[in-house]
Amino acid sequence: MTTFPHNSEPLNALAGALCQQVRELGAAGWTPATSSNFSIRVDEKHALITISGRDKRSLVADDLMLIDLDGQPVGNSQRPSAETLLHTQLYRRFADVACVLHTHSLSQTVASRLFAGQGHIEFRDYELQKAFYGNSTHEGAMRVPVFANTQHMPTLAEQVDSALDTAPMWGYLIEGHGLYAWGRSLAEARRHLEAFEFLLQCELKLMELAR
Repeated sequence: MTTFPHNSEPLNALAGALCQQVRELGAAGWTPATSSNFSIRVDEKHALITISGRDKRSLVADDLMLIDLDGQPVGNSQRPSAETLLHTQLYRRFADVACVLHTHSLSQTVASRLFAGQGHIEFRDYELQKAFYGNSTHEGAMRVPVFANTQHMPTLAEQVDSALDTAPMWGYLIEGHGLYAWGRSLAEARRHLEAFEFLLQCELKLMELAR
């Protein structure tokens, strides 16, 4: 069992829970090659995040590292995901965000390309909109931003912050890349991720049938 720098028993419990979820997502085909990155909050100052380049389909605790909320390694010299800033900005901004999941499913990636031009995708009148915390009805529209892809994470993080200033949201797409989803617990983040995936599949199917 991996021993992290402090409070190793609680950290290992968090690591084990996150790894189990990630392996399931990998088995579903949502983390091809070594893509995707995942994190879970430890406390008000730290999070566990996947180490860059690890195969998420066979993820174990040794593939996670402890970071502070500036994205700096704590007690190790490993390299965290290149997109660490997109995780830590959510933990810094929202004290109740406990987990951030980023996947690259086929539906997420295709939808991100198709809707990039308009800058968002809108879900309207789907029953599954109620799967998202704070949304108690299927009525109305739910808008999910689609951001242009960039290797410069501060630019992308700034765009995400601007979108969060405009309206509450539980996820966003990056063009040609994939989906970020988060929640107040690991289970809620997984629920939000699966709801986004289903709704994206619905929109893609409707577009196919309309042709």
